[in-house]
Amino acid sequence: MPIKIVVDASALAAVLFREPKAPTVAEQLGDSALVAPTLFSYEIANICWKKLRRHPEKRTTLLEVYTLLGRMEIEEIEVSIPEAPLLADRENLTVYDASYLWLARKPGLKLVTLDTDLAATAAASPEQVLSSDDEE
Repeated sequence: MPIKIVVDASALAAVLFREPKAPTVAEQLGDSALVAPTLFSYEIANICWKKLRRHPEKRTTLLEVYTLLGRMEIEEIEVSIPEAPLLADRENLTVYDASYLWLARKPGLKLVTLDTDLAATAAASPEQVLSSDDEE
């Protein structure tokens, strides 16, 4: 059974949209089972929208790449709404980032992120975070 990895939107967007850190993230994800909070799909959609605004000439390609998300097996897990803002406040994160951290703190789950603040906070539990910054 593959290990489960919490993947945040920054990391998976790097892979989907072929950003410079894509190879590092893809290697970290390997053939793991991916999990994310339920807000994940909205975050990826927002990243796509920003790219569409910045690069209208790449519209067709960006939308084709975005549709790949629908073919990926990513288990979206409901995060505790009462706990997320408390964790965000305690760790000085956004509630969005705290949602990923909340999942990553579940036993047996690791986090892959390109978000430096989230990676630094998660580093308090180093066995639970894989950050591309570790390899630079």
